[in-house]
Amino acid sequence: MQAVTSAPIFSTPAAAQPHAAHAVTWADMTAHRAYLVNFARRRLLDPALAEDLVHDVFEAVATGRAEFGGRAAVRSWLVAILKHKIVDLVRQRVGHDSLDAALDDSDEGPAQAQTLALALALTCPQPRPDDVAEQRQLLGRVLQRIGELPATLRDAVELRLLQDQSTADVCRTLAITEQNLFVRLHRARRVLAA
Repeated sequence: MQAVTSAPIFSTPAAAQPHAAHAVTWADMTAHRAYLVNFARRRLLDPALAEDLVHDVFEAVATGRAEFGGRAAVRSWLVAILKHKIVDLVRQRVGHDSLDAALDDSDEGPAQAQTLALALALTCPQPRPDDVAEQRQLLGRVLQRIGELPATLRDAVELRLLQDQSTADVCRTLAITEQNLFVRLHRARRVLAA
């Protein structure tokens, strides 16, 4: 296991560049690792692939292929690199065909249809029927538990969260202050989580 050091893992002499690069330490990068992995998981829906891409980001920084200019926060810079890696991965998997060409009705061949299907699978996964049934059961239980809340908490939850009314409208309807509404919502969440 590699020891965490605060020595820069990548920095370039100022004379070699028009603007001096800023040093990024291993600790700087690993402090953002969990955030980067979660970011990639939300977009790729594949935990192993997310881990691999974050590793690729760290490798790009360590080998000098990515240069931190100090014009943004380290996390923003790492996220930008990760976004590029995700786009590259999607392009690799989909191929070089344009989605516009695949959506065009003229000359729609099997290769283009397969490219479109793969692109849609990467961007819009369909839930399985058992997942849908499980979510419906969970929603039913949550709605039942909301119905069992004391009236003051139930009204706040129904108006603000279920009907998506604005905070001001809910406060006017219930004749309460904004702070009181937030207290009621907090208490309701605690009861529902128990």
